[in-house]
Amino acid sequence: MLSMLGSLALSVCACTEEKRPPPPPPTVLVELVARQDVALFIEAVGELDGYLNVDIRARVKGYLRSQDYKDGGPVKEGQLLFTIEPEEYQNDLASANATLERAKAAKLNGQVSLDRNRSLANQGLVATQVVDNSVASAADANGQVMAAQAALRQAQLDLSYTRIKAPLSGIAGLALVRIGNLVGQEGPTLLTTVSQLDPMRVNFPMSEIDYVRFPDRLKHLEQRDVSWARRQFPKLDAHQHADGDDPGIELVLADGSVYPHRGLLVAANRQVDPSTGTIQLQALFPNADGALRPGEYARVRVQRQDQGQSVLAVSQRALINVQGNYSVAVVGADHKVKLRRVDLGPPAGGARIVNSGLNEGDSVIVEGVQKVTDGSLVIPKPAPAVSVSAAASATAN
Repeated sequence: MLSMLGSLALSVCACTEEKRPPPPPPTVLVELVARQDVALFIEAVGELDGYLNVDIRARVKGYLRSQDYKDGGPVKEGQLLFTIEPEEYQNDLASANATLERAKAAKLNGQVSLDRNRSLANQGLVATQVVDNSVASAADANGQVMAAQAALRQAQLDLSYTRIKAPLSGIAGLALVRIGNLVGQEGPTLLTTVSQLDPMRVNFPMSEIDYVRFPDRLKHLEQRDVSWARRQFPKLDAHQHADGDDPGIELVLADGSVYPHRGLLVAANRQVDPSTGTIQLQALFPNADGALRPGEYARVRVQRQDQGQSVLAVSQRALINVQGNYSVAVVGADHKVKLRRVDLGPPAGGARIVNSGLNEGDSVIVEGVQKVTDGSLVIPKPAPAVSVSAAASATAN
């Protein structure tokens, strides 16, 4: 009896399982593949530096008497930065003046003796040797005057070095030596550095391949200098191209934000570094507000001119990576999934360029890829529309 009841229970369970409906197809978000223009960039890490950097050094020995600027503050060309105790050099200047006066007196006396001996020699009252000695003495006295004048100029120069002034307008760094310290004892002592920060230099590497690929972009760099760059910056700020149809280059700062002003390439190194296969380039960026500082690192973005026009692109979220091979899940008109292998090009923000494997108008899954397999049935819904260019901008920012 128990055996019969058990068999009946199993039959009821089996019937219940057979009648249970299958789960509904998963809902996925899809995007249509379309052709569009995409901004593609060459990116490299660049190091920022002032357009001009001048080390301020103590050129004479002495105790530092004063610091006449604020640490890290702006300075003007000719502004007093430091003073060194001048008394020793004032004494040297007074001594040099006295030596010069003595030399002038000796020269005058020698000239008078020479004139007198020449007159006496013409009268036959002194020997020719006396005249020759007077000529030599006068020449020696003249040399002494010249040496004294040189010593005086050096004393004046040394005294001027006790007042250290800014050689250019810019930002002065923190003082490296404080008041009361002895400077210049074993050579010129570094006191601080003054940098001209507008414009800023940015040095960055470019691969040899990219350098060869964009010859037009890098022609005539010898004609570009700071004056030329200053004339072009307003055009770039007005979203125009600089002379030569140059769109400029972008700077992505350490926090991921894009610097609001574009810069310009102005120089290239003379050679490619064989150890890295790169060439060093130099760009200038406007920096009127002083937001950029020397020593910063930032990503330089140079727009590619040969790629990105009317291309097919898919979101990075749509890619299925299996051991370096990429595929996407395409939803057909029958709502069935077909996995397709794709050949990818360069990244464009949050998307990738597709060289082959997709056609314009294909519907690819961008959310829910993990829920599907080849041939599975899905319920597709359109994903929120985000263009590739907008995704690139969002990624950069």
